[in-house]
Amino acid sequence: MNISRLEQRVLHALAQGGCIRHERGAGRRIAEVLCVTRDGLILADCTLALFHTLRRKRLIGSEQGAPYRITRLGRISVRSQPDNR
Repeated sequence: MNISRLEQRVLHALAQGGCIRHERGAGRRIAEVLCVTRDGLILADCTLALFHTLRRKRLIGSEQGAPYRITRLGRISVRSQPDNR
């Protein structure tokens, strides 16, 4: 699957234990997203358009209104990166 650099960055943060918190607006549509890493930092690269792309490709998913997390397909699709801690 062809995944852009920004999609890779967001998926990598999610694979390490992060999540995407969402807020619904008028009409019950998702109006705002916030990508939070496992350390509690906010990833600014995650926009609403990028969120919709990841969701359309089924690389992220949510169960019963919980924050969005990476799916099995997303874990398979993301390329490994060294952790620079």
